[in-house]
Amino acid sequence: MALYEHVLILRQDISPQQAETLNEELKALIEGQGGHIAKIEYWGLRNLSYRIKKNRKGHYSLLAIDAPAAAVKEMERQLSINEDVLRFLTLRVEHLDLELSPVLARRDRDRERRFDDAAA
Repeated sequence: MALYEHVLILRQDISPQQAETLNEELKALIEGQGGHIAKIEYWGLRNLSYRIKKNRKGHYSLLAIDAPAAAVKEMERQLSINEDVLRFLTLRVEHLDLELSPVLARRDRDRERRFDDAAA
């Protein structure tokens, strides 16, 4: 099986719970076709660099996938017909990075810094 990293941007007017639900549906789809999702990171509502379908923000998610190509192809087909999906990108990688992504690591570091400043 091949290894993939998949980034997904969803419309701004859906709730974070709906974004998490879509991530779980993708996980069930991949696992149903013999694959495995090693990591799902929800990055939250973030600003877009430019408008996409009249949206200025989007819910971002990162998935680390170990699956056959047919399962990834089916996942991309399902995403292309979903109205909540603005953009997605799937990249084949040599190995999966299971550590915290730089986006979440920076967010955690900023929270710790604010907490330390408030305690002082």
